[in-house]
Amino acid sequence: MNVTTKPALLDLARIRADFPILRQSVHGKTLVFLDSAASAMKPRAVIEAMSGAMETQYANVHRGLHWMSERTTEAYEATRDAVAGLIGAPDRHEIVFVRNSTEAINLVAHSYGRGIMKPGQAVVISAMEHHSNIVPWQMLRDAHGIELRIAPITEAGELDMAAFEALLADGRVGLVAITHMSNVLGSYTPAERIAAIAHAHGARVLFDGSQAVVHRRVDVAALGADFYVFTGHKLYGPTGIGVLWGRRELLEAMPPFLGGGDMISSVSYARSTWAQVPHKFEAGTPAILEAIGLSAAIGYVQAIGYEAIAAHEAALTDHALARLSAVEGVRILGRAQDRGGVVSFTLDRAHAHDVATLLDRQGIAIRAGHHCAEPLMHHLGLESTARASFAVYTTHAEIDALADTLARVREFFA
Repeated sequence: MNVTTKPALLDLARIRADFPILRQSVHGKTLVFLDSAASAMKPRAVIEAMSGAMETQYANVHRGLHWMSERTTEAYEATRDAVAGLIGAPDRHEIVFVRNSTEAINLVAHSYGRGIMKPGQAVVISAMEHHSNIVPWQMLRDAHGIELRIAPITEAGELDMAAFEALLADGRVGLVAITHMSNVLGSYTPAERIAAIAHAHGARVLFDGSQAVVHRRVDVAALGADFYVFTGHKLYGPTGIGVLWGRRELLEAMPPFLGGGDMISSVSYARSTWAQVPHKFEAGTPAILEAIGLSAAIGYVQAIGYEAIAAHEAALTDHALARLSAVEGVRILGRAQDRGGVVSFTLDRAHAHDVATLLDRQGIAIRAGHHCAEPLMHHLGLESTARASFAVYTTHAEIDALADTLARVREFFA
């Protein structure tokens, strides 16, 4: 793929040609896919990497001495290096493969929350978290006696930093777990400042990077993070593969999350000892093909360049905010100064599900519902919203199609 990293010269036609699925029509209409925050489409590089591995070299990893096992193990472990390079991890052994961000957060809640934190300590999350960064901490609270504290957000949809810091003032917070980018409001949180405040009050910090890592460069060392999680399928990779990055000294101190094969050093009927990190947390046969696909996705993103991606999506977001704001009856949620390519909105007189259904009849795919963020919806006084989300393959013309069709949808309900 020959694309420039200069934002103004990003070759959208060439990029869109890399995604075979975008060529199809829906209900006789050209597909306009604006639901990439839920799961992004896959470029041919990912498809071919996975199919090629199945056709030419597939075997289990870490266990066989034959050449196909060794070759597949090399490809699998090369993904660990690719992930470390993607997020600026100083040590490849700090990269733990999981199924998705949800599993990564559950791993930390179990192994750090129950294994390291003490009853009476607290976890701080924000009012705009995905269920994946709420429910594991509720389970930890109920099982281990941890207090769960909620940092509020402002009317603009930004983290209330004064209120956040006040929650840490008593020194009882052991962990802060905050989204890096809201999947509903598109708001970025000031990660470096959050980490500095948390550390000043003796707390560790986890960032849910499921959305952020797709849209801009992430450097976990520069952020000051202790844990960072993301999922492959939003980053143009396959489902079933996600990443937990953690500081090595923390991972080494944490007990395993799952028991079984490949996470052990030795086993007897009396006792077992654990493998070194990261393998201590990777029980059982891993997602081998999915890891190979994730490596291809990372290579694809890096070939385009985050500078180009961020500039393209910033322009798309500005265009979407302008076009949708001009549609009578549309209310856009959130006014964060630093936001990514996610725009949630309501349309007066119409339920979000009805809006999504009518848009679908015109070939436009968006998300409708609570977006796995029910507490945030209730805070906003809503049950559901419509959401358009953008990717590297999204065009201004697709946003224009959304705005024009929304205007016709409103006329229908009027």
